[in-house]
Amino acid sequence: MGVYSKDEESVSKLVYYGLYSLQHRGQESAGIAVCKNETIDYHKDMGLVPEVFQDEILEKLKGKAGIGHVRYSTTGGSQSYNAQPLVVKYKKGSIAIAHNGNLVNADGLREILEDEGVIFQTSTDTEVIANLLARYHKRGIRDAVKKCMDIIKGSYAMVITTENKLIGVRDFYGLRPLCIGKLKDGYVLASESCALDTIGAEFVRDVEPGEIVEIDENGLKSYKSNKWCKKNLCVFELIYFARPDSVIDGANVYLSRNKAGRILAKEAPVDADIVIAVPDSGTHAAIGYAEESGIPFEIGLVRNRYIGRTFIKPNQDLREQGVKIKLNVLKENVEGKRVIMVDDSIVRGTTSRRIVDMLKKAGAKEVHVRVSSPPVKYSCHFGIDTPYRKNLIAANYPVEEIKEMINADSLAYLSLEGLIKSTGQKEGFCTACLNGDYPMEVPKEGDKR
Repeated sequence: MGVYSKDEESVSKLVYYGLYSLQHRGQESAGIAVCKNETIDYHKDMGLVPEVFQDEILEKLKGKAGIGHVRYSTTGGSQSYNAQPLVVKYKKGSIAIAHNGNLVNADGLREILEDEGVIFQTSTDTEVIANLLARYHKRGIRDAVKKCMDIIKGSYAMVITTENKLIGVRDFYGLRPLCIGKLKDGYVLASESCALDTIGAEFVRDVEPGEIVEIDENGLKSYKSNKWCKKNLCVFELIYFARPDSVIDGANVYLSRNKAGRILAKEAPVDADIVIAVPDSGTHAAIGYAEESGIPFEIGLVRNRYIGRTFIKPNQDLREQGVKIKLNVLKENVEGKRVIMVDDSIVRGTTSRRIVDMLKKAGAKEVHVRVSSPPVKYSCHFGIDTPYRKNLIAANYPVEEIKEMINADSLAYLSLEGLIKSTGQKEGFCTACLNGDYPMEVPKEGDKR
C-alpha cells in the first residue's frame, strides 16, 4: 500500500486503513514507513495490523509519502527482522521498499553482493532489491529502478518511497497485482482495488506489466517499458488470494469465483441434498455451484472470524491447528444429508481430510468434494509457499487416490479450460502451478520430489 497526499497528517492513517483491508494477503507482520523532508520514519512488528499500530504510533508518522506492507513469508523466515517495509540508509539518504512477490535469482544476486562486501541484515529477497537500488541511485530513483528491473528476475509488485516521492513498480509479466487510485489531493497504489474503496479513493487503472509509476508534488507520471512485456497475472489471485470485492486486471474476483462454481457444476454434477462451502474463499464458487445445479446452498461450516487464513500459516503444524479452531460443523444442516463440499483448492490435502472427517462425524451420509480450480501439481516460484512438489498432493497421486486419502465419497476438480473461462478473459494468466508452463526459467531445486 502506498499513499501520496499533501495532507501530511492523514497519510499514515490512510496507509493503515488500506493495510487493514489487505490483511487477508498476509498475517505475520505489518509495517508503515513515511517520508518527510528526505527522512524516513517507520514502525513495524510481528502481528496483525491493529496489533502493531496504535493511535499514538500513527500520530508520530507524518509525511507526504507513505508505504505499508502486510507479510506472508515465502523467502526468508517469519521473524521480526524480515518485516517490511524495508528501510535502508545509503550514501545519498534513505529508501523504504515494500515488495509483494518472489525473485527466482535472489540467491545468486545475494551471493554476488556478499562477495563484494555487502552486509545483509535480513534473509529476504527484498533486501537484495534494496541494495541494488542503493547501488544505482546516483542516477536518480527512476533510473535505479529501471536498472534493477533489468537484473532481478521473478515476480514483484513494489511500492518505494524516497525523497518525497512515491514509486510503484510491476514486473514485466504482471504476475503480482498493483493498481492506482486517485484521492482529492493525491494518489494511492495498492495490491488490490478493495483497499482503494476502503479509503475513498477512486480507481484509475492497474499498473501495467513493466511499468514504473512516479508520484510527487507534480502529480503522477508513467514510464512504460520498451522491453517485451506480456501479462501473466497469477491465477491463484482469482482462485484464493484476492478479496472477492476486488477487480484485478479487469477480472472481477467475485464473479470469477461464482462462474467457476457454475462451470464446475456442469463439469462434475453429483446427486446430493445440499451444497456447502469451505469458507471463505470457497463460498462464492459454492453459491455458483448451487445456483447452476439447483441443489440448495446451506451453511455447513461455521468460521471463527477471529482466525486467519490457514493456507498462509508459516508451517504445516500451525496450518493443521488452525483448521481445528477456524471451522466448526453446523450439525443441524448436515446430519443425514448427502453433502457437496466446495473448496477453492487442495494444495497439501491435510486440511481437506480433517474437514471431511468433521462432516462425517457430525452425521453427513456422504461428502462429495468439488474443487473450483484444477489440481495444483507444480511448484510456485513467484510468491505462493509451495516450493516443493513432494508436498503437493496432486503432484504425487491421481484423483482417485486423493479421494481415498481425504475420505471423500467422490472428488472432482474444475478443468483448466473452465477456470480460464470463469475469468471472462481468454489469456493473460500464469497457470504454472497447474500445468507447469512457467513464464520464465525457474530454479530446478524447487521441483525436486
